[in-house]
Amino acid sequence: MDNTRKYTTWESLPDTLTALHIAQFLGISRRRVYELFLTHVEHGGIPNFAIGTSKRVEKSDFKKWIIQLKKKSEVNQ
Repeated sequence: MDNTRKYTTWESLPDTLTALHIAQFLGISRRRVYELFLTHVEHGGIPNFAIGTSKRVEKSDFKKWIIQLKKKSEVNQ
């Protein structure tokens, strides 16, 4: 996998995301992404699924997660 490519737009993201894709897109560490994978979705975690020991996220689920965070942020303002 080419780790030099930067994922900074929705169009640049593949349909199935890894922690690296999400970290680059959000500008956070992969460690933080893995923490969000381990957090229950009801508590703000990123919805994901496992392929063996690897975690993956569907792009559509990631987009919904972002939208939910934005709505929650607007309510708390």
